Amino acid sequence: MASSELQEQLNMKAISLLQEDADKIQKLIEVQMENLATRYCPLYEEVLDTQMYGFSREVDFAVRAGLLPEAAGKQLVSQLERNLALLYEALNKKEAE
Repeated sequence: MASSELQEQLNMKAISLLQEDADKIQKLIEVQMENLATRYCPLYEEVLDTQMYGFSREVDFAVRAGLLPEAAGKQLVSQLERNLALLYEALNKKEAE
């Protein structure tokens, strides 16, 4: 196997693993949004924040290791941050009611 083929396989594997982790965090966000009307859990918010921090560190590592283009990494993190911001907005509205 040529070096460039190996690098491409590593890049694809890194992207796949990061997408799996992003999907897990997205699922956490969706579950909290679905339960927004019934309960608010600060612990859940802490878990999401911790997951987001860990994910951003994973992405940073993949970018620094040359396994993921910086723009793709920023896009992955940005999408989750936008969804998390929507959750926090909804939580704040619920809290204000």
